Amino acid sequence: MTSLNEKTCIPCQGGFPPLPMDEKIQLKDQLDPRWSFTNDKKRLSLELACDKFNQPMAIANEIAKVADEQWHHPDLFISFGKLKVDLWTHKIDDLVESDFIFASKIDQILKSHKL
Repeated sequence: MTSLNEKTCIPCQGGFPPLPMDEKIQLKDQLDPRWSFTNDKKRLSLELACDKFNQPMAIANEIAKVADEQWHHPDLFISFGKLKVDLWTHKIDDLVESDFIFASKIDQILKSHKL
């Protein structure tokens, strides 16, 4: 079975049905446990606390680079020592496999920062 991190995101487009909840849970279980669903279960969210002021910006820049490579762009929120990431497929306002693939790529970035 191919891991999520080895897959490539499908560019954001409409016409895909959202994943059923059981598939969302199964895919989320393959991610860092800090990922959570928003209350409506239509987005993935991750909040990080960082020790250094510039660490959230450095991580966000790495995420932005991968986002452009994968054609899948999360919402990033940066404040002092904190980074919040929200992921979903904008065109269907819900989650598809690409959202989980991208989350796994973010997990790899966090591992490289020992977070």
